[in-house]
Amino acid sequence: MADAAADSPRLPSRFADWFAAQGWSPRAHQLEMVAQAQAGRDALLIAPTGGGKTLAGFLPTLVELAGRPREARRGVHTLYISPLKALAVDVERNLARPIREMGLDVIAESRTGDTGIARRQRQKVRPPDILLTTPEQLALFCAWEGSRLYFEDLACVIVDEIHALHASKRGDLLALGLARLSALAPRARRVGLSATVDDPDVIRRWLGHGDRPVDLVRGPAGAAPQVDLLLSGGRTPWAGHTAQHAMAEVYQAIREARTALVFVNTRFQAEFAFQELWKLNEDNLPIALHHGSLAAEQRRKVEAAMARGELKAVVCTSTLDLGIDWGDVDLVIQLASPKGASRMVQRIGRANHRLDEPSRALFVPANRFETLECQAAREAIAENRLDGDPARTGALDVLAQHLLGCACAEPVPEADLFDEVRRAGPYRDLSPEDFARTLDLTATGGYALSSYDRFRRMVQGPDGLWRVRNAETARRHRLNLGAILSPDVLSVRVVQGARLVGGRKIGEIEEGYFEMLDPGDTFVFAGQVWSLAAITGMDVLVRPARSEDPNMPSWGGSKFALSSYLAARVRRMMSDETAWARLPPDVREWLDLQRRRSRIVAEDEMLVETFPRGRRHFLVAYPFEGRLAHTTLAMLLTRRLERAGAQPLGFVCNDYALAVWSLKPLDGLDMDNLFAQDMLGDDLEDWLAESFMMKRAFKGCAIIAGLIERRFPGEPRKTGRQVTFSTDLIYDVLRRHQPDHLLLRCAREEAAAGMIDAARLGDLLARVAGRIRHVALDRLSPFAVPMLMEIGKERSPGQAGDAILAEAESELIAEALP
Repeated sequence: MADAAADSPRLPSRFADWFAAQGWSPRAHQLEMVAQAQAGRDALLIAPTGGGKTLAGFLPTLVELAGRPREARRGVHTLYISPLKALAVDVERNLARPIREMGLDVIAESRTGDTGIARRQRQKVRPPDILLTTPEQLALFCAWEGSRLYFEDLACVIVDEIHALHASKRGDLLALGLARLSALAPRARRVGLSATVDDPDVIRRWLGHGDRPVDLVRGPAGAAPQVDLLLSGGRTPWAGHTAQHAMAEVYQAIREARTALVFVNTRFQAEFAFQELWKLNEDNLPIALHHGSLAAEQRRKVEAAMARGELKAVVCTSTLDLGIDWGDVDLVIQLASPKGASRMVQRIGRANHRLDEPSRALFVPANRFETLECQAAREAIAENRLDGDPARTGALDVLAQHLLGCACAEPVPEADLFDEVRRAGPYRDLSPEDFARTLDLTATGGYALSSYDRFRRMVQGPDGLWRVRNAETARRHRLNLGAILSPDVLSVRVVQGARLVGGRKIGEIEEGYFEMLDPGDTFVFAGQVWSLAAITGMDVLVRPARSEDPNMPSWGGSKFALSSYLAARVRRMMSDETAWARLPPDVREWLDLQRRRSRIVAEDEMLVETFPRGRRHFLVAYPFEGRLAHTTLAMLLTRRLERAGAQPLGFVCNDYALAVWSLKPLDGLDMDNLFAQDMLGDDLEDWLAESFMMKRAFKGCAIIAGLIERRFPGEPRKTGRQVTFSTDLIYDVLRRHQPDHLLLRCAREEAAAGMIDAARLGDLLARVAGRIRHVALDRLSPFAVPMLMEIGKERSPGQAGDAILAEAESELIAEALP
């Protein structure tokens, strides 16, 4: 990291005067970014919200353009890339102010999927000096015939909120787009901006290209955030996930704040919290709702009202994690657990955009396990210890999409294209064999599909250059590019007669609900137990189940996984009795009850409890590794228990534990064998091969790779049913005729990483090998109460169900007490 004080540049007088007129002085990191630009060096700036991070990113551009006459500019000078369309538009608005007040001859415009056609066409003919856009728009530019000329004068690329992009397929696509820009404008420097980076080296490797280093620039730490825990009258429920018990206190906190953002982790929680707050809203406070399922027009209205200072609070999901700069927000409320320290730092940063004043946040845990998690997050934030994403290997389905885009823009030599791709951070270690297989997939669809004309999309000419097959293929590619896939909603229908024909529709569920189920498995929907018959197209065919014990009574909760870092802190806090003093009295009492009734294990151990209840026998394990890894583990455990003759009936999971129940006793099992690491071998492979999950993963990979197109020029978008039917046909053909096809490999890797968290499960099993502490109980423990509550919560819909569950919770708690 460079020493900013040693050679900080002097700003031109009009810039220095503008800072003085605002009552500011340029910050050290802002001047350092100017120095980095003048030296032509790439940089990653890490600075807290309110520290002038965005201005620091653009300041070198404004200084340079202020000294360059209009006639010397030939195209886009600076390309700004944001993960959110709304953020690009907001930065355009904020950038307009210094440009106007300094009288700079600089044009800055946004270009997103919401930008009108006329403006987009004008921008192609008369490029602005600064173009603010998204990764998807950059991919479109890379697939445009005029891209080489358009970007020949490009001097800088700014990637904002870089931490939110790099560890995803969108990040892979963006990295490939950056590599293409470097081929078109080799001297263009790169700038990354973020407020929440745990491991800067991971981001620097992603952002870098070739042998050019990325320098690290840090802004001042700023005031430490003030994070409090809402104790709700001193009693937190043993179970639950809505924080309904604390809504009156949340409403009071909103009343006392200037403006509050109320964050939740799912759209269901957002709708629930919004309705609960309105029931309490005797003061008729202006409270709004903002989440991804709302119409774009409705979201824009809420954002505009916030910008005008007209709202008292907004209940929101991750749609505002990377939020617009609203200076009036002085309180962030997190309902239920945060799942990660970095996410909370990002959310807390939405409050009080002033560097020298602390942002205020209030954690509202929904249950006692979440209280542990919230306290662990508070301490991590106080220590400025964040949970980051590891470096990832670039996905090959994304590479296939990019290769076709390059060929749409211009004829490309294979060797040059390979070298260019390897300059993208995630593809640095791409092998020649994988590149060749991906190129073949893009050109022909692969061996098993090469005889089908529809999959021939690229051709190699006599000159050895690869080209898009024809103009129609290029048009279809541009309509379908991107790496964002929205989950399909499946219709749940009751099977009629003996044939698998869907009849009466009883509702709709996102397809992810069925990832872990096989035909014959039972589940709860709308308060009734159903047996899965089949999934055909966009229909889930079910029959009423004969058994009252569903295999999987509940699946869902937070869409975010509990981070490994935060999970480790929770285990450490729980195992260290001296740390209990920092917890609320009711949680300390709960932990002490667990220690007396069962056991509290060491940080690197895993507790497994077995006990009978009624006519069932239960096994409850407490890995603290997140719902996704737990669900996979529970599925594999039930297979092993079935082979052991235990007659397992079902399972349930949350972020902290999993419970399996059976007809036969489980306390005599060899737990080390039951949880042995070899379950990730044949058991996992057999299950994946049979599961609906693989087809779902394949569909996503096929869409991203471009084998299946959702849009055609001049035609309506394909329905989810049509896309699923097409991908299912291709999946079956490849499994029969080319089981080593590249897309099947991509699907397997996608399922292992994104749907079952196989790597994390493997780490868990390795961590607890030889360290499983089994306690055979005669009845349930305090820790097991939430797990048994999970079993009942979807069996009792409506207000009457709430009363039944409240009564059941009281009975379970009484049963767990010594």
